[in-house]
Amino acid sequence: MTMPAGRLSRRGFLQSAALGLAGLAMPGPLGRGTSFPTYQLGRVAESSVDIHREPFFSSEKAGIFYRDDVFPVYAAVIGDPLPEHNRVWYEVAGLGFVHSSPVQPVRDERNTPAETIPEEGLLGEVTVPFVDVRRMATEQSFRSYRYYYKAAFWIRGVVRESEGHSWYRVWDDLRQVDYFAPADSFRLVPPEELAPLSPEVPPEEKRVEVDLAHQWMKCYEGAELVFTSKISSGWRYASGYYLTPVGDFQTYHKRHSRHMAGGNLATGYDLPGVPWVAYINNQGISFHGTYWHNDFGRPRSHGCINMAPEAAMWFHRWSQPAVPAETQEIRVDYGTRVRITA
Repeated sequence: MTMPAGRLSRRGFLQSAALGLAGLAMPGPLGRGTSFPTYQLGRVAESSVDIHREPFFSSEKAGIFYRDDVFPVYAAVIGDPLPEHNRVWYEVAGLGFVHSSPVQPVRDERNTPAETIPEEGLLGEVTVPFVDVRRMATEQSFRSYRYYYKAAFWIRGVVRESEGHSWYRVWDDLRQVDYFAPADSFRLVPPEELAPLSPEVPPEEKRVEVDLAHQWMKCYEGAELVFTSKISSGWRYASGYYLTPVGDFQTYHKRHSRHMAGGNLATGYDLPGVPWVAYINNQGISFHGTYWHNDFGRPRSHGCINMAPEAAMWFHRWSQPAVPAETQEIRVDYGTRVRITA
């Protein structure tokens, strides 16, 4: 049963989020009987993932999935004792098991396109495993990017083709251009889903602790722990050290989404529509949602604090300052206190 979004409490939000696959990277009481609806899918978010006969890396290989392959997820099980931070495997009906770390839990949910988009634009979220976006509103146009499930974008218009097919005009905040994507692949996020959580709590009572040693973040209201989540923080790569800074910070600059890019073609990244961004310094370090891996619990970012999209959305709504639904970002001289320890 789903509560109306406008009356969703902080605790209700947590309970509803726990029903999704956001928590499946977390060791817990999952067993062979933990099955999911037939519409639950997985998308390979890395170059490939092996299919094993049993949920153990030592078991016989039964096949392989490649990047952006999409498959039905029948169940989640606890398998190999290693890696300790993520023992969850997904069962693929009739094929075997894949480790969850390179698999993004996704669904394929189509939407009725809006007739019009207000001049100031609206926030949209991808609701299909992936969708190709183009420079012009036609399938014959050059593909510019592939957007992924749970990525978020600012929608600035709608275009209808003669045969009734609708395209949304999607703003790229980094490239400073509009792209076009099939409108039924996005849901427009209603304002009530962006409303602050627990606004009655004095801002000075909210604080965040990030434990890099154990890859956890915890949110407090006074002395009460109200939310906790696995994270993935910065790491050392061949191209350099990208460690998450330690110290005291504030979430002073927040965006509903951001196109993040850095480095070069060989070692860099280019990630449009990163959702639920909360910056803590002027070097670009932030909390944000993550659609390119499902391996929370170990360092693997370029310095930011990666979170599952559902967890990042909760944090986005709970932390200060609140980003108005009709704007893309807010920057102030205050924010929720964050302490990061090694």
